Amino acid sequence: MKIFVINGPNLNMLGMREPDIYGTQNYESLCRMITDYCGEKGVEVDLFQSNHEGVIVDKIQSALFEDVDGIVINPAAYTHTSVAILDALKCVKIPTVEVHISDINRREEFRKKSFITPICKKTICGKGLIGYIEAIEFLIEKIK
Repeated sequence: MKIFVINGPNLNMLGMREPDIYGTQNYESLCRMITDYCGEKGVEVDLFQSNHEGVIVDKIQSALFEDVDGIVINPAAYTHTSVAILDALKCVKIPTVEVHISDINRREEFRKKSFITPICKKTICGKGLIGYIEAIEFLIEKIK
């Protein structure tokens, strides 16, 4: 089983960016946690982060050619703006789980609208970094 974990803009700044909202662990610790968990479960994982919308679209599209079974995505700010990411996920038709470290439904009004929620099998919000593990576990169970 192979899973892409795709992170959008500013997630590379974890630990520095608004630690009261996103916590104090950095992006490298998130990657290590995901890699360790996937290793325990026998899941091949490809971790990816970009601050650029088109590059994220390219990564999603590449899933079609890399035998990817599931996608975990935190589009970050693109959650609320990107029809392009939505369309890419529609195109690949791969089971996808949306993850947000903070609870976007309890933040500013503009953050409550997610363009990708309708295409996702599940959305996990407000559980911190552990939300990624929950998303991976959901995909493992769904894909089996």
